[in-house]
Amino acid sequence: MRIKALLVAVLLVVSGAAQAQAWPTRPVKIIVPYPPGGVTDMFSRVLAAQLQESFGQPFLVENKPGASQMVGAVYVAKAPPDGYTLYVGSTTSLGMNAYTQKNIQYDPVKDFAPVSLAMTMPMFLVVNPSVPATNVRELVAVLKANPGKYSYATTGNGSSTHMAGELFKKMTGTEMTAIPYKGSGPGIADLIAGQVQLSIDPGASSLPSVKSGKLRALAVTGKKRFSLMPDLPTIDEAGVPGYESVIWFGIVATAGTPPAVTAKLSHEIGRILRLPANVEKFGAFAIDLTPTTPEEFGALIKADVAKWAKELGEAGIKPE
Repeated sequence: MRIKALLVAVLLVVSGAAQAQAWPTRPVKIIVPYPPGGVTDMFSRVLAAQLQESFGQPFLVENKPGASQMVGAVYVAKAPPDGYTLYVGSTTSLGMNAYTQKNIQYDPVKDFAPVSLAMTMPMFLVVNPSVPATNVRELVAVLKANPGKYSYATTGNGSSTHMAGELFKKMTGTEMTAIPYKGSGPGIADLIAGQVQLSIDPGASSLPSVKSGKLRALAVTGKKRFSLMPDLPTIDEAGVPGYESVIWFGIVATAGTPPAVTAKLSHEIGRILRLPANVEKFGAFAIDLTPTTPEEFGALIKADVAKWAKELGEAGIKPE
């Protein structure tokens, strides 16, 4: 029996290696769980175009927004495990959702094959110019004087942007209403229109509108200032000691995808994300490109699931 099992294992390894050598022989889909126009969509289209150049096969971005990124996640979790359907997961879908969403329908650890972490980034606290606040302390004073009057855009209930706002509320003793959207793009559009008054959102979505004067940036959510906006303080520096909220995005395939395929893809993604032109392009939006091995990304996902179980429990956040 042991010899038979060993032979089966050897055949699987050989088969997987052969499949990886040929992969891809047809188009590959990259599922983005947001509508077009946001930071994840922009990044995914740049990556898809360069992967297509590398492998000589189309890499097609498909937007499947909704349900705090779960629509796209479930689609990929149920796809054939052949490396032809990829998912751009995040802190939200591969970490928080396990504890913030009822009937999640997928397991972030068991249902996906990690490929590579892709990028990490802080977010920016931005407000509509009609809000009478030019810094964080003034905003806190306005919110305390008008409890529940102001609302902020999120990319869905239980998302990273939602949790960033809830953390801000908790640490400042303020009240405001979270308004969920299917992605950063629609939320920023409504923020500019004045339908909501503020947002904590990635720079790729919010900074162009800050630069054009349509929005006002008050602070950045990371540990350090954004190099291209050195006068913009962190929220910690601006009057909320200890505040920090950053997010990550990475590529996963369906569980059961041959390891040789995920390794091949991970290696090429790493090469692309280390290109100086890409580092500079995304650095302008406060995005750090952070490729890893599949094993390193898998360890990060497991660690984040455990982390959010603790932090969301302590914050009293319950599944919706």
